[in-house]
Amino acid sequence: MKIGVIADDFTGASDIALTLAEGGMRTMQFVGVPDADVADVDAGVVSLKSRTIAVGDAIAQSLAACEWLLSQGASQIIFKVCSTFDSTAKGNIGQVAEALAKRLGETHVVTCPAFPENGRSVYQGHLFVNDGLLNECGMQDHPLTPMTDADLRRVLALQTSWDVTHVPMKVVGQGADAIEGAIAVLPASMVIVDAIADDDLRSIGAAVKDRKMLTGGSGIAIGLPANFGLTAKAVPWDGVTGPGVVLSGSCSRATRGQVESFTKTNPAKELSAADVMDRAGKVDDIVDWVLAQDMPPLVYTSADPDVVRAAQETYGTDVIAGAIESMFADLAAALADAGINRMVVAGGETSGAAVSGLNAQNLRVGPRLAAGVPVLAVDVRPLAVALKSGNFGGPNFFAEALTLMERPS
Repeated sequence: MKIGVIADDFTGASDIALTLAEGGMRTMQFVGVPDADVADVDAGVVSLKSRTIAVGDAIAQSLAACEWLLSQGASQIIFKVCSTFDSTAKGNIGQVAEALAKRLGETHVVTCPAFPENGRSVYQGHLFVNDGLLNECGMQDHPLTPMTDADLRRVLALQTSWDVTHVPMKVVGQGADAIEGAIAVLPASMVIVDAIADDDLRSIGAAVKDRKMLTGGSGIAIGLPANFGLTAKAVPWDGVTGPGVVLSGSCSRATRGQVESFTKTNPAKELSAADVMDRAGKVDDIVDWVLAQDMPPLVYTSADPDVVRAAQETYGTDVIAGAIESMFADLAAALADAGINRMVVAGGETSGAAVSGLNAQNLRVGPRLAAGVPVLAVDVRPLAVALKSGNFGGPNFFAEALTLMERPS
């Protein structure tokens, strides 16, 4: 293994796994920390569900993943976070990055969540989503990690005892040597690095070839395979046919638009907060309804921010979030047992719940369904899944993904 990735959620793990695979690396995604060695893998991506858990637990899980990746030969560790830097003032991006850096002996933690292909860019230390600031793109309404500040330096400074420094675009534009030189003269710190285009990320990749760890979105991996003499290649896929379903628990603007588009042509069942909390017999009823449809249906809890807030006030934020995840975990398993073999899942927490319910351990990375979203083959079942971050994909992503799953590459 050359590169080891610790991802703080499942959609982010598949996102960066696709980037590394398309860069020519033999890539495998793991569900949690494996308990055995692996062979013939250039990049290993350990999927955790640590984004919103307590800081101490997130650190412990991340360090355990780090130890396993190092035992497999990884020479560079990436702490993969969301391209919208999802976190709160309590953490845990800064704290986990600090703990990993201490373990690895790294003094400068290059940090860049830019993903230009999906509209994420970092300029003057601020994170933009398309042409607007992070805190104006809808992420300010996220039910678990509301992002109300676009200045990554301020966000990160609340989460770490380290200094937070910055390499601006005027340096990045001069190329890898300039970036490397700028980092070298900084004090030990978390280093926010600007990037507005893929070429910037390739320059950053070349500049950090000797760094022991990085923190960022999947874009930070664009330039890394070249450091090992690898080049881009097509990712093989045999295609999967059979019954399909879409499960969505994301409340992002993009996903709500995808739900609206899909329901114009396909059957859909919305689960209210009351449905989720009073779930007796509901999973079996939903499975029966899914199997009775002539077209791949949608089961969703996605709702606008006001509806989400009302549910949180009624039941409690952690209670309703946990109940939704439990429902989707059980539903994913029951649907797979019933013969569904194409499954699109929207939302980071929902994806983590679904994969956990499937008891998957290894996910083979296939080709892209959309920017940042590959198709994944589950090891323990004849099942293909797509794990979609809330804001990824175009308006017709659900239908397009189900179709592309069937096509051999």
